[in-house]
Amino acid sequence: MNVELPLIVVVALVGYFGIKLTRPPTWMVVVLLLGGFLLADTYLAPAIESGTKTGVDVVNGTTK
Repeated sequence: MNVELPLIVVVALVGYFGIKLTRPPTWMVVVLLLGGFLLADTYLAPAIESGTKTGVDVVNGTTK
């Protein structure tokens, strides 16, 4: 049985519970969000995408 959720829903849930449970300072949340946004437009983007896809495959059990 596969459950399909949009990535934004998963990210929102992890973010919500992460902030709720660990209570990081607001500045840290802003820096991490801004840093991730800025990294998405650099030469590191393909490596980040590849790592994300590999992680999803491992979690779903669809590795080659």
